[in-house]
Amino acid sequence: MEEFELIAKTFMGLEPVLAKELTQLGANDIQIGRRMVSFSGNKELMYRANFQLRTAIRILKPIKHFKAKSADDVYDEVKKIDWSQYLSLDKTFAVDSVVFSDEFRHSKFVAYKVKDAIVDQFRETQGKRPNISVANPDIRLNMHIAEYDCTLSLDSSGESLHRRGYRQESVEAPLNEVLAAGMILMTGWQGDTDFIDPMCGSGTLPIEAALIAHNMAPGLFRKEYAFEKWPDFDKDLFDDIYNDDSQEREYKHHIYGYDIDIKAVNTARLNVKAAGLTSTITIEEADFKNFTQPAEKSLLVTNPPYGERISTPDLLGTYKMIGERLKHQFLNNDAWVLSYREECFDQIGLKPSIKIPLYNGSLECEFRKYQIFDGKLKDFRSEGGIVKTEEEKKQMSEKHRFKKEREFKKRLSETEENEEGDIRSFTFHSRKFEDNDDRGGRKFGDRERKGGKFGDKRNGRDERRSERRDSKPREKRYEDRDNRGGHERFDRSGKRFDKGGRGSKRDFGKKNRRFDNDED
Repeated sequence: MEEFELIAKTFMGLEPVLAKELTQLGANDIQIGRRMVSFSGNKELMYRANFQLRTAIRILKPIKHFKAKSADDVYDEVKKIDWSQYLSLDKTFAVDSVVFSDEFRHSKFVAYKVKDAIVDQFRETQGKRPNISVANPDIRLNMHIAEYDCTLSLDSSGESLHRRGYRQESVEAPLNEVLAAGMILMTGWQGDTDFIDPMCGSGTLPIEAALIAHNMAPGLFRKEYAFEKWPDFDKDLFDDIYNDDSQEREYKHHIYGYDIDIKAVNTARLNVKAAGLTSTITIEEADFKNFTQPAEKSLLVTNPPYGERISTPDLLGTYKMIGERLKHQFLNNDAWVLSYREECFDQIGLKPSIKIPLYNGSLECEFRKYQIFDGKLKDFRSEGGIVKTEEEKKQMSEKHRFKKEREFKKRLSETEENEEGDIRSFTFHSRKFEDNDDRGGRKFGDRERKGGKFGDKRNGRDERRSERRDSKPREKRYEDRDNRGGHERFDRSGKRFDKGGRGSKRDFGKKNRRFDNDED
C-alpha cells in the first residue's frame, strides 16, 4: 500500500506517550511536535490509528502544505487543489481551522475562505456546488496556520476520538478519556496488579484501565469514523481490523472504583455496564477517609477535585486526608495524583518521586507519583528500591518545556479547548524544527476478600471471562453499518458472538443507540 503523511493530535504533555503508541503500531517517520505527533503510514495504519490509539484526539491526513501572507493567498492556494478527488456534488463538507498567527486572527474567517475556494471551483467547473453540513458532513477538512505556514488536511476521525462510546452519563467536570488513558500509560501499568481509583467520578479511569489491562481497542464502542465516508474507503480492510481480537488478553487481577457521591457511583456503574466490563471493575460508594490497606499489590491513580471546576468544601482538608490515608494504609504500593494547585499538593504532606506536567482542559496541572514505603528513603534505596526509572526521568523533563512556553497557554482563547492547537511550531519530515528545544531528539475497615479496600465484604465476583476467541475464523460484521456501534461481533453463522460473556460486552441495549459525551 502507498504510504503518506499523517498527523495525530493530542493533549500537551501526552506527545511522548502517543509517539510510543505509534511506534508499537508500526508507524514510520515519527516526529514529536507540540500537541501532535507526525508520522507516515498506509491506509491500514490510518484505520488502526483511529481504532487503536488511546492518546490521540484525531488523525489528520495532510493534502497540501503552503505559505500564505493574506486571506487571498489562502483562497488562491486552496483553489489550486483538484477537489473532485475528494468531493462530489452529492457530498457535504465542513471546514475547521486552527490559527496561531499575527496576520490571521480569526479562525472562522480562514474557514470561510477555504470553503469559498472549494465551492467557487465547483461552480466554475460543474455549474453547481456541494453543500455545507456542520453537524454530520461527508468530508471534514482541517486548516492549520502557524504564522505563514499553512497545512490543509482531511480529518479521518470525525468526532474527537476521546468520545469512545461507552459513556452513557456523566458527572460534573468528567475526566477526558484520552487524558485518563495517557495518565495510566505514564505510570507504566500494564495490568500486572490491582488498580484503584478512590475518587472515580463517572468511572473514566477504571474503564480506561480495564481496556488497557485487556488490551482492548478503545474504538470498539464507537459507531463511525469520518474515513468511512471517503470515496476510497476499504470496508473489507476495516472489517478485518475491527473484528480482530487476537491481541486481547485476560486480566487476572481486579479494578476498583470508589466515590463518596452515590450519584457518581450509579453513573460509573452504568458506564462500566455499557462497556461490558462488570466482571473486571467493581464500583462502590465509599469515603476515601475510610480507605484501608489493600490485600493485594495495587496501583492507585486518582483525579481529586481542584476547587476550579467543582466547588469543594474544605479542599485543603481533602488533600490532607489523601496524604494521611496513603501514608498509613497504602504501604509498599505506588500512588499517582493529578491536581492543579500547589497548596493542594503541599497538604498531601508526602514527597513525590516524580512530577509530570499535564493539561486538564486549560488548567496546567501536575501528575505526581508517590512511592509509599515503610521507613526512610535511604533504606528504601539501599534495599534496591528504584525511585525514578529512565522513562520517568524523560517524562519529568517536560516540566522545563512547560515553564519555557507559558506564553503558549496565554494565546489560547477562553473558549478554546486544549485539543484545538496542535502544530504551531512544527515543520514536517523534510524540514527542521523551528524551535530545537521542542524536539529533544525524540523519535519515537478490614476486608476479607481479595483486594478489599473499604470494609464490606463483597458477595462474590462477576463470572470471569472465559476463552475470548472462537476457534473458527470470524466472519465480517453485518453489512448494516448502523448495527455495528462497536458493541456487537458476529460468529460465522451471522449470530451475535456470545461465548464467554462476550456478547454482553458488546450489548448496549438498543442496537443503534449512540452515546454523545460532552467534551471536557
